[in-house]
Order: sequence, then C-alpha cells, then structure tokens
Amino acid sequence: MLVNDCMMRHPIMISPTTPAAEAQKIMAENQIRHLPVVGSGKRLEGLITSQRLALMPADLGSLNVWEITRALGHLTVKDVMVKTADVHCITADRTIEFAASLMTRNKIGCLIVVEEDNVVIGLLTEADLLHAFQEMLGLPAKGVRVTVRMPEDERFIHLAAVMVENRWGVMGIGSFPSPRNPGYWDVVIKIPHVSVDEVREALSVLTNMTIADIRVSASPGE
Repeated sequence: MLVNDCMMRHPIMISPTTPAAEAQKIMAENQIRHLPVVGSGKRLEGLITSQRLALMPADLGSLNVWEITRALGHLTVKDVMVKTADVHCITADRTIEFAASLMTRNKIGCLIVVEEDNVVIGLLTEADLLHAFQEMLGLPAKGVRVTVRMPEDERFIHLAAVMVENRWGVMGIGSFPSPRNPGYWDVVIKIPHVSVDEVREALSVLTNMTIADIRVSASPGE
C-alpha cells in the first residue's frame, strides 16, 4: 500500500494571512488537528497544528484578559505556523511503512503530501496510517485470525503449502520478529469462511511451528 492509497485528498488549506483565531475555529468545526498553509498555486508555506495555537501558561500569567484578547486578535497564521523548512513532507508514491517510519523517527502526527514544486495534494495523519494497517490485516471483515510462530529460516514455505492444500483465501497477512523469542517470526493471517477448529486442525501437521494465538476477528462493534 502506498501513501496515495490512504492519504486524505484535498485537505482544508489556509492562507498565511488568515487570522489565527479563524484557523482555530476551522480546526474545531472540522475536528482536525492539522492545516497546511499554502500560497499561490497551493504551494506549501507552513503548517498549523493544534499545539501551535495553544497559549503557554507562562504567557497567560503575564497578561490580563484584555491583553490576551488583543494579542489573539492580531495574530495571523504566519505568526504561529511551523515554517516550510521544518515541515515534514512526503510524495504520494512512497510506501506507508516508510511514512510510518518517518513519522515515528520525527515524533510527528502528520505528513504533508506534495508533488513537484512543493504543491500540496494531500495530508497523511497517524489515524490514516492506523486505518491502513487495519485494512492490511483484514480487520473490516469477519474471519479467523491466527498467529503462527516459526523459525526464521522456515519462512512461509510450509505454511503456504497448508493454505494451498486447504484452498484458503487470505484477507490479510503480516509478519514481525517474535517478541522475546530470538530467531523466530510471528506470521499473522486472516482467513475467511473457516472455523477456529478447522484452522487449528489443518495447522497441526506443521512441525517446528506453533500457534501463538487464534481467534475469530471481525470489525469493531460486531
């Protein structure tokens, strides 16, 4: 899955001259935490986040209510935005795992998706990534979710043979190094139209592999 597949297209954008109070209102009304700041041709000039619009307690302590109101009234987006040089961007053709790594390394909640000349075409948030990973593991549909623990050198060969023999379809699949089990990998598979007992019995023929977890998994609220 690529950034293009899960990004928010045509995000709400604002001008650097927009009053900061107006930006805050837009974010509250649309329940969003990020606003790309753009100039002519939708070229990126900065980013407004909910944190950038928050007044620090130390600042409030030195002002009376009229001074606070006056200060907020004169602030524009340009005064409080994250400048372009400090905004993390990505192109639509990058993978979502690269996007997740970029956000994790920099401890940020979004990436601005740009094309040539820094033109903004989308926005990718933590929520978008979490939704994409849910889709990759088949969460939206009902099925049996099984985690098979196997030696690193076994890979998927024997597991794939069992799946082919039983004519199982796969709604989602993923793998990761097994926690606290050096040299082993946990492979997670979501299989539709089968029962837990059927999957458990079919996988019992595998040697050097164990079922770490098995359960019926469906969409939230089901």
